[in-house]
Amino acid sequence: MRPHKPAEVSPSLPDETDWPAWVAHGAPALLAYLDHEQRFRYANETHRRWLGIDPQQLIGRRLIDVIGPRNHELASVALDSAYAGHTASYEGELYNGRERRYARGNFEPDFDAGGRVRGIFTALVDITERRDLELQLHESEQRFFGAFQHAAIGMALVAPDSRWLRVNAALCAMLGYHEDEFLSRTTRDITHPDDIAASDSRHEQMLAGELESCHIEKRYFHKNGDPVHVQLSVSLVRDNDSSPLYFVVQIQNISQRKAFEDALHRERELAEVTLRSIGDAVITTDPQLCITSLNPIAEAMTVWSSIEAQGRPIEEIFQLFDAHDGHAVANPLRAAIGHNSIVDLVGKTLLRHRHGFDTPVEDSSAPIHDHAGNVIGGVLVFHDVSETRALALKMIHLTQHDTLTGLPNRSQLHGHIGQAIATANRRQQRAALLYIDIDNFKQVNELHGHAAGDQVLRAFTAQLQRCLPGDELLSRYGGDEFVVLLPHLENVGETASLCQTLINQGEQTRVDGLPELDLHLSIGISVYPDDATEPEGLLQHAETALVAVKAQGLHGYRFFTASMNERTQARRRIETALRQALSRHELDLHYQPKVEAQSGRIVGAEALLRWYADGHEQYKPDQFIPVAEDTGLILPIGAWVLRQACRQAQRWLYAGHAIPVSVNVSPLQFQHAEFYHWLDEVLDESGLDAGLLELELTERMVMSGGDATTGLLQRIKRRGVRLSLDDFGTGYCSLSYLKHFPIDALKIDRVFVHDLTSDRDTATITSAIIAMARGLDKEVVAEGVETREQAAFLRQAGCSQLQGFLFGAPMPTDEFQRLLAEPARILPDP
Repeated sequence: MRPHKPAEVSPSLPDETDWPAWVAHGAPALLAYLDHEQRFRYANETHRRWLGIDPQQLIGRRLIDVIGPRNHELASVALDSAYAGHTASYEGELYNGRERRYARGNFEPDFDAGGRVRGIFTALVDITERRDLELQLHESEQRFFGAFQHAAIGMALVAPDSRWLRVNAALCAMLGYHEDEFLSRTTRDITHPDDIAASDSRHEQMLAGELESCHIEKRYFHKNGDPVHVQLSVSLVRDNDSSPLYFVVQIQNISQRKAFEDALHRERELAEVTLRSIGDAVITTDPQLCITSLNPIAEAMTVWSSIEAQGRPIEEIFQLFDAHDGHAVANPLRAAIGHNSIVDLVGKTLLRHRHGFDTPVEDSSAPIHDHAGNVIGGVLVFHDVSETRALALKMIHLTQHDTLTGLPNRSQLHGHIGQAIATANRRQQRAALLYIDIDNFKQVNELHGHAAGDQVLRAFTAQLQRCLPGDELLSRYGGDEFVVLLPHLENVGETASLCQTLINQGEQTRVDGLPELDLHLSIGISVYPDDATEPEGLLQHAETALVAVKAQGLHGYRFFTASMNERTQARRRIETALRQALSRHELDLHYQPKVEAQSGRIVGAEALLRWYADGHEQYKPDQFIPVAEDTGLILPIGAWVLRQACRQAQRWLYAGHAIPVSVNVSPLQFQHAEFYHWLDEVLDESGLDAGLLELELTERMVMSGGDATTGLLQRIKRRGVRLSLDDFGTGYCSLSYLKHFPIDALKIDRVFVHDLTSDRDTATITSAIIAMARGLDKEVVAEGVETREQAAFLRQAGCSQLQGFLFGAPMPTDEFQRLLAEPARILPDP
């Protein structure tokens, strides 16, 4: 029932006395008066428009007869209340026989002079359109909240202050809370502490209008305390004034996906570790046979780094030739990918590395498939079949692992830390480094001897390993210092708990035959990325934290803090003082004798740099030389060392002692474009015969410099200067390559000399090095000789010269001069 179109309004207005009747007549409401028998005594004109009834015909008729029993029954409660003397209201349906309308009415009792109800005033307003809108809105809300409540994923409404306003059943099931438990909390209450900062940042950006919506991964805590990985899709609803009302949040549980990703990542890491650890060389390519990776053995055998080789064609890196006729051999990987099968090399084949040297190899090639069986690349697995391969692998193992405990040594630690950092970065997690020191361990050696001390260190290592069942790495950093690397750190609290476990277990170390050891541990901790983002920084900060523990005179553990960074400050102090050391004449050279192995006669001297001021040694070489190299100060200092050593050798020659002097050359010096010019200038200036100068170079300098290095070495050799390869055996330097470099002597690294008399494998390798070096017409110098037994073994093996504390520590020039004046034989009595 719709109101009829109102009649045209007359332009004339009623007289003042007609206003009440005029208003009652035209009011857009049903106005009426009912007497005590519910008979109409008045009805305004609106009844005609709404009900289609002449108001005059209503006068005297009962209400029930006019509106019908159904309508009367709907309004009966309100009517009874009004006739009882109370103002009443009614809201409900109103029928006129043709259509249903919705009305709101007020019933006001009319009292006589005695206070009795004699009738009621009624006023009803048609609210059908408003009611229809309310019903539509209600239905819309019901549909929304039905979809909200029964959605398969978690749904929530969250207030701008992070309070939960509404949650659905899926979210309750996901996190284990009842709805009322959610509504008494905020989102921050159940968010993992490590994820709060990132979550709050997105929250603030959306409130500020910088983002309309966002997607974020974070961790909530289940009611039972377990972390749940979730992915959120968040939208912000605003009112008409753009003020924030609430966030609509969709929450998906991605814990299973995370577990799959972690498993896949661990498998990938295991594959990477396997490739890096196996003794065979491995090269992988894409389907077009362009290099994608080389493992360390492949890098060493081809002399290409994996980074350099990436993207290059396989034939540029892996060049094969027939051992009989020298003709190029087709790369077997092309056939393997072309025929989708495994292909092996046939016959004797040589691998030619980038410097032109050949190595006999065996090879197997195979295609790499994806899960659908499609070829997505290829892999070459090959190894050196020359006689030196086994020796080289053993040398690599010895230089990468501690001979006493079998743990990885410090030479490998930086690489492992770098891998852990990359892993933590990919997983958006932390990593931690623990620097462990056994307090006052020297007392064990003093009380029980060094052999017993070695037993304690082995037992201590076993104790720590029992506490590290996962993928944590334990490394011996040197002496009684160890490093534990934690590559997968959920939270920093785990680190403190593990440190306490390591302390408790390590201090319980026992060795049969020894009394209770009463060991105490100190541990310094650094965390990636909080404290540093690169390996050296993490090591330095962990060591700084360890120093802080010891400075307190207590054992235990401490995390690094910026206030501890005294080490960095000390390094700066060294750099500042070192810049003035030359001008203040604080640097000096000491000389350590080299003796002929058989006669004991002094046949050479190694110049070693020392730093003295006011008669006291300022810093040890291992403290200031790394600073000099890092800052570039090694260039002027190295030039000064070379000049002083040549002048001293010339003075000894004038005194009747033709003693060759060897000088260590820094990689930074050697790689400088002016190095040969400096060398030539120093020789001319001092007048020294070039044959009395020997330059000591490292394997890495010689092997990694390419053709420019080879040319420089040959130029130096033509000048008459002797060349020595220092610390031989610490890298992958095949003895067969040495014939291509103008090297006069090899210095066997002290790591081999130290274990000669206690480790049969080391003794065998050392003997083989000496024999093959002599076969190549190279002199062999053994450094670090400290015992008569070591000297005897080396003499018998054919070593040319010996150097070490057994024959003399590095000493000032005057003291070395006096040593030259003594009888020729200085070998200690057997």
